[in-house]
Amino acid sequence: MNKTDFTDLDGKVLRVFLTILEESSVSKAADRLGVTQSAISHTLNKLRQVLGDPLFVRSGQGLTPTERALTLKEPVQQVLDGLRALTEERPFDPLSEEIDIQIATNDLPRELIFPALLRAARAEGVRLRLEFIPSGVPDPDLLRNDRCQLMVTPLPPDGPDIFQKRLLTSPLMIFYDASRRQPPDSWQAYCQADHVEVRFADGRNARAVMQGVDQSQIKPPTVTLPHFNAIPPFVTGSDLISTDTALMKQGPLAALDCAKLPFPCPPVAIYMVWHQRTANAPAHRWLRKRIEAIAATL
Repeated sequence: MNKTDFTDLDGKVLRVFLTILEESSVSKAADRLGVTQSAISHTLNKLRQVLGDPLFVRSGQGLTPTERALTLKEPVQQVLDGLRALTEERPFDPLSEEIDIQIATNDLPRELIFPALLRAARAEGVRLRLEFIPSGVPDPDLLRNDRCQLMVTPLPPDGPDIFQKRLLTSPLMIFYDASRRQPPDSWQAYCQADHVEVRFADGRNARAVMQGVDQSQIKPPTVTLPHFNAIPPFVTGSDLISTDTALMKQGPLAALDCAKLPFPCPPVAIYMVWHQRTANAPAHRWLRKRIEAIAATL
């Protein structure tokens, strides 16, 4: 007979179990949940006692789940989903509470979506506070570690605990100064043109959104910048070009001329991304619906 009552298995304990299962590490689980390693170890010992199984055994630098742990993943997730569902029907009045959210995104989604959202929310009396961090090519740990609660990006991270929804699509275009040059009219001319490129802090570049294109043939960039808002001063009055989504014409690159690419390239999709812990949070669901409504107008 187990010495510990099964009622000790509350939502927090079950969440620790799933996090260790996903991370295969007590230290990584602690970092992700924002608690100490000793707290995670204490919870794991409680689980082992209640369930009568070691659940995880050390293997090299990480932990390997036992067969019992693997069979528990789905039922534990169902229990957590059920606990979340208890709040789904709770009446949510955005006027009754202050909504704070950290959002990881780059220049374009930030400028196209969120000023309009904030203006509308303030006009309605909603106490909404937004904090933005640059997403670059986003890492799912930004969401897992709660450094942000939402991402808007064309390059959504992947993971079993990461949710996403496509907001809109946009073709890629060439941005240039028509007073100084014509846009490239062939693949060869495009490859030989002098480019302006955005490279993020993690070293990856914005050209990652160009799918199905042999980028090795494209001439290395003449200018590399940290964000899209810096592009117009370099392109204006020069023969430089930049390749970005057509939506940029409504945002950071509004002052530049634009033309279609002279070669086939799929359009870019922009996604809204969040973590499973906020999937059913009433304030988060309210915000996602507002973002979707604005994106639908673009």
